[in-house]
Amino acid sequence: MDFIQALILAVIEGITEYLPISSTGHMILASSFMGIASDPFVKFFTVAIQLGAILSVVVLYFKRFFRSLDFYFKLFVAFIPSAVFGVLFSDAIDALLESPLGVAISLLVGGIILLFVDKWFNKTFIENSDEIDYFTAFKIGFFQCIAMIPGVSRSGATIVGGMAQRLSRKAAAEFSFFLAVPTMFAATAKKAYDFYKDGFVLTDEQIKLLAVGNVVAFVVAMLAIKFFIDFLTKYGFRVFGWYRIIVGGAILALMLAGYKLEIV
Repeated sequence: MDFIQALILAVIEGITEYLPISSTGHMILASSFMGIASDPFVKFFTVAIQLGAILSVVVLYFKRFFRSLDFYFKLFVAFIPSAVFGVLFSDAIDALLESPLGVAISLLVGGIILLFVDKWFNKTFIENSDEIDYFTAFKIGFFQCIAMIPGVSRSGATIVGGMAQRLSRKAAAEFSFFLAVPTMFAATAKKAYDFYKDGFVLTDEQIKLLAVGNVVAFVVAMLAIKFFIDFLTKYGFRVFGWYRIIVGGAILALMLAGYKLEIV
């Protein structure tokens, strides 16, 4: 992976991390189109640059992270399901990270769901993410586990999970953003541990790629969050649903036509 490829992946990560269209899925597809080899560093890079995007939440919602300990306890409770499932199924998840076909199917199915989610969960009782109780946080955490399948979208799964618990779109989106912080910190730490445990060491060039990737993802993600909250509050999920259907359908059509869209 060269500098330009790393830059493109970072921009994609920053744009897609908080939109319900799957950042991991888009990076897998982009890597495939650019012919990026699936080596240990590339796998580490695609996870690690998500940390830069996640830090944008801490900056934009700085005051929320210093309001009360109760806030952290709820995030921890919501984080538990994905922590358990992540440890149990880490090998299966790594295998899925090399499947553009799986991403395409997930994009398509998820898009169909997003077309109807606003009608399914149109009655809200919780307008502010501070009002979420522990049991609700725990249930939203299980929705996040679905996003371990590339192409599902972590933000999409947790926002829909929140709306299923009668949160407003804005409250569900904000809690999804907050939950991303411990989740992606843990995912990055786990991926770094595995990288070094397997005997790999980052080169100077790789460190530079990671630094640039995180900075770019951070800046782009800040812009994406501001756009997404306003857009979601006004218009809902339908646009994102159609986008997922178009992209997923296009990828499937290309593969059926004989185009070899594989991670090399």
